[in-house]
Amino acid sequence: MFCLRKAVSIAVAAAALMLIGSAPTLAQASPPAAQPGSGQPEDPFGEEVTLTAQTIVFMKGTATWDSAFETLVDAFKSVYGFLDGQGLKASGPAMTIYTQTDDTGFQYQAGVPIAEEPKEAPKGDIVVGKSPDGKALKFVHRGSYDSMDATYDAITNYLDEKKLEAKDLFVERYVTDPRTTAEDKLVVEVFVPVK
Repeated sequence: MFCLRKAVSIAVAAAALMLIGSAPTLAQASPPAAQPGSGQPEDPFGEEVTLTAQTIVFMKGTATWDSAFETLVDAFKSVYGFLDGQGLKASGPAMTIYTQTDDTGFQYQAGVPIAEEPKEAPKGDIVVGKSPDGKALKFVHRGSYDSMDATYDAITNYLDEKKLEAKDLFVERYVTDPRTTAEDKLVVEVFVPVK
């Protein structure tokens, strides 16, 4: 079974490394279950959705769990700085794709969807790519980034209980801007693509 976040290393094909998160097109197949723990009763927990590919500007890198939130916030600042320099507007909230995780850290793509391609190609660690698409499950976390372990434990239990197999990546989409929101006030949608 696929374990999320600080669990088992995710094996991702080279082609999948160019994919990152997206704003989904929802295709609700069954009523969502209430989220245990940090959510609110109306928050989806295991809601079936369909992700639609979008053009994304993202920064890729590696981080440890000890510095995860700070690393991701810095990456988003760089991406938004690039967008501002190009005169581009975000067409949705910031998101992180986790392409590989283990007990000490992770590889990520921290990105922002855009409506139009940049006039100048980004350089260095910032690139333009497409987000993943297809069937996924949506979960919601409210609270600090550090407290998300409980949400991911609940997600893993949900997948086990439903006998679902996840693909080798997952997406966090930030309903609240992690650059400006107090860390304990975050609202994060977690998308787990399933096979």
